[in-house]
Amino acid sequence: ATALAGPGITFDPQPSEGKISLVAAHDGLLKVDVEVLTQFNLVEGLMCASHHTNVPVRKGDVVAGTRAIPLVIQREIVAEGVSLAAKSGGVFKVSKLSRPRTALIVTGQEVYDGLIPDRFVPAIKPKLEAYHCPIERIVFAPDDADFIARSIHMLVTSGVELIVTTGGLSVDPDDVTRVGVMRAGATDILYGAAVLPGAMVLVARVGSVPIIGIPACGMYHGNTIFDLLLPRILAGEQISRRDLAVLGHGGLCLNCPT
Repeated sequence: ATALAGPGITFDPQPSEGKISLVAAHDGLLKVDVEVLTQFNLVEGLMCASHHTNVPVRKGDVVAGTRAIPLVIQREIVAEGVSLAAKSGGVFKVSKLSRPRTALIVTGQEVYDGLIPDRFVPAIKPKLEAYHCPIERIVFAPDDADFIARSIHMLVTSGVELIVTTGGLSVDPDDVTRVGVMRAGATDILYGAAVLPGAMVLVARVGSVPIIGIPACGMYHGNTIFDLLLPRILAGEQISRRDLAVLGHGGLCLNCPT
């Protein structure tokens, strides 16, 4: 257990029911070195079962359990597993989450003109509040790429540390959010992820400020790509194209009640 536990992980050294449980020492994002965990479990006679990587956890949550499978085991076998885990610096860790000053840019001509009510803010705001992200500003923008770009510049200049844009990411001619983000000088722009709902997500960065663009599914579905990416960005991760591709395995939401 000592070898498996990295930063943010604790455990009671006294086994219970033959196993030791690894516990989150504080709130945050669980990170699992999946490859090393697999190597550990290939050592015959040892096992460790865990929660999925990149899952938000609370202080005191059990994140993994480990034990020797047989009643009697050779010390050399345990030492082999310990050596594998120790080389990784701990298979499990819990990354603390930041609480960035956050702004929303709600795009859409009809909402901007007051023809239809906005449905994005009621869907997105509670998710940000659940992570204690202070919402500093909500900007309503028409289908105008330059307006969106100016809004991003204004928010970054004002000290906002995270920008969430909503809508305008489909393929219609008036869906210009992505163009607006590009005109704002964004870098590391990624568009599209192997997740349903949320395939048309946008991830970018203006300077050091991350931008998450949520497609229309954010209004209609309880869980989307936003729920997968937000805690990782709060943990300080810079999302890569590979990160978005890997999400395809398990990225089909079945709209479960929980």
